Amino acid sequence: MTEKAKSQKTDKYKIIEGYINHILETGSEPVSVFKFAKDLKMQEAAFYEHFTNFGAIKKAVWEMIFDRTLTDLEGQEVYKSYSAREKLLGFFFTWIEELKKRRSYLLAVYGENLMKDKKFPAELKGFKSEFKTFVNEIIMEGKETDEIAERPYITDRYDEALWLQVMFVFKFWLKDDSPAFEKTDAAIEKSVNLAFDLMGKSALDSFVDFSKFLFQSR
Repeated sequence: MTEKAKSQKTDKYKIIEGYINHILETGSEPVSVFKFAKDLKMQEAAFYEHFTNFGAIKKAVWEMIFDRTLTDLEGQEVYKSYSAREKLLGFFFTWIEELKKRRSYLLAVYGENLMKDKKFPAELKGFKSEFKTFVNEIIMEGKETDEIAERPYITDRYDEALWLQVMFVFKFWLKDDSPAFEKTDAAIEKSVNLAFDLMGKSALDSFVDFSKFLFQSR
């Protein structure tokens, strides 16, 4: 990485951290990009090299959390030997650890609004896209190992269902007041196990397969 690239990366994280600190200290967004850049002792033009507005910073926070989650998760040697179910569990537990580092910020921004508003915040779009790419690899692996059943019209929606699970876990964690977020850990384990039980081959699937076998063997 060149010195210029390093400097740009440093400036980008300086802006992100500065924005987070401003939210935590004031409870609101900066009044203007000019004032915000001035407080960070940088030119306004330097801000626009990385972000177009404050919404873009909020989006970058989510993507940063996801990237760090994936880096940590895939850096664990044991992760490669995990089953599809274990990989998703590993993601959630690692993701929550990253969220804990930003809990005060996330509560300040989403604590009340996310509970009332049924729409997902626009800044989660990039995070959602990255998560679905990641989880589709797990789904594909699960189908190869028969952990996940191939079902016409339904299989293609598994990634969306698991994305809804991400939002369920996030909202649950925001409200969780148990020691060390023990209830969130339990919610993750139970919800992921339920998801894989539903995506897995059920008694109904076995019955359909057996019926097809009998029909074809007549």
